[in-house]
Parts: sequence; C-alpha cells; structure tokens
Amino acid sequence: MSIANSESPAASDAEPWGNNVKVEFEDGIAWVILNRPEKRNAMSPSLNREMIRVLDALEVDERCKVLVLTGAGESYSAGMDLKEYFRETDNATPVEVMRVRRDSMAWQWRRLMFYPKPTIAMVNGWCFGGAFTSLVSCDLSIAAEEAIFGLSEVNWGIIPAGNVMRAVAEKMCTSDALYYLMTGEPFDGKKASETRLVNEAVPLAQLRDRTRQIALKLMEKNLHVVRAIKLTYRRVKEMNWDVSEDYLYAKAGETYASDPDKGREKGMTQFLDKKAFKPGLGNYNNET
Repeated sequence: MSIANSESPAASDAEPWGNNVKVEFEDGIAWVILNRPEKRNAMSPSLNREMIRVLDALEVDERCKVLVLTGAGESYSAGMDLKEYFRETDNATPVEVMRVRRDSMAWQWRRLMFYPKPTIAMVNGWCFGGAFTSLVSCDLSIAAEEAIFGLSEVNWGIIPAGNVMRAVAEKMCTSDALYYLMTGEPFDGKKASETRLVNEAVPLAQLRDRTRQIALKLMEKNLHVVRAIKLTYRRVKEMNWDVSEDYLYAKAGETYASDPDKGREKGMTQFLDKKAFKPGLGNYNNET
C-alpha cells in the first residue's frame, strides 16, 4: 500500500486531500480516512468541504474501484465538531449557517448515497451522532466488535438532526432506534450488527482484512452493473410497484446498452450456449 501522493505519476500536490482527509490506494481500493484523530475525527466545516472535493476527485480516478470510508486512530468519527460546527456559527448570518449545513449534507448523504462507485464504511472505533449519516449512506458497512456507537444528542439537550435520525430510521428497527435515540445509551459493534445498522461485526484485528476481502469481491463483478444495481435500489425504495416495474425495465435496457464490458451478452452466451458457468455459483468469464 502507498500514500496517494507517492503511488502514481499522475498524483500531485494538487490532489484535494491531505489536510483533514487522507487517501491511500491499494489494489483498486481507495481508503478514504477522516484524519483528525486528536478530535476523534469529528467533522468540521473544513473537513466537510475537503470531503466534497475528495469525492469529486475519486469519482473519475481510475485508481479507485471501490471506496472505503474510515477514520484515523481509534475512531470512525465522533460526529460533528460541536465547537466549530455549532458554537462558532451561533452569531453567523442565516445564509452563512445555511452554507455550513449544505456542505455537511452535500457529502454525507447527497453525494455518498448516490456515489457511482461501491462504498463501504469501515467503523474502526467511536461512531457517534453525525457520523451515522455517512455510515448509512455507504452501500455496505463493517464494524469492529469493539467499536462504540452512540446517539448521545439527548444528553446535550438537542435532537439528532443533520439527517441523523433519518439515517437511523433507514437501518434500525423502530424499537431499537427509539431506545438508543431516547436514552443516549452507547452500544458496541456486535449490537450494531444485531440491529442491522451495519452488515457485520468482526474483531478489530480482522477488520481491515475483512473489509478488503469484501471490496475485492465487489471488484470481481461487472462494476458497471454493480453501479446500476446500487443506484436503482436507492430509487425503487421510494416507488410504488407499478412505477418501479416501468423504471426497472427502462433502467435495465439503459444499463445493458451502455455497458462497455457487454456483460449480459457474455453471461448469456457462456451459460446458455457454452454451458461454461453457473450464475448462482460464480461470475461469467470476462476474458472471453
């Protein structure tokens, strides 16, 4: 593995990471690391602006096939930096406050939830409050069993805003969500997996290897089709059955027509004509 600025001749000091966010490339994986360990990677306005630029850059960077979002040190993220995000905007104008909020939400769900590349949240430690939004916006999520999650806003006398509550409602069942929202009680990675907030939890020592394994599995697939699947899934959740049926037929046709790999044609030929593979047990051979 190498730090971005030293891996490729195309990399340069102009790349939009390095202050609050670090990016490392490894075998098609872009490890995007929130890099404020002294603040438990709390999200500040400057970090949010940097993340927007990072996501924009990685979207067209061929070194990034799968994006993994994690945190430096012992935290994923402690949520919003209360001092920089709230206290320092107390006397700001409504327009200035709106701009700060817009930058925060711009990457945490608007960009990340509909990102054109597969995304995985790797929760390596503390994950509190505002961090839930980016966690849920990633396609998949793996947590360390030792990670600590918390919706502690009630203890501050505030509500989980910034779409945190919407993120919780997206993944956790009502009884679990209301319990942790109303009590502010922390819970570990095992419990996060039980509530389906994350896909699975593994011991911290195995976390990176397990995340890498999943990323490599995704890269075995036709990434053009993976992209279509993830974006289409996000859309059809909000549709009724009739609208979804029409949308899916149209989306399928657009996906097959624009696939540079011609995966549907290869898969059908290898399965129906050559009897060369079984779709339920593996992928078609992209080399033929």
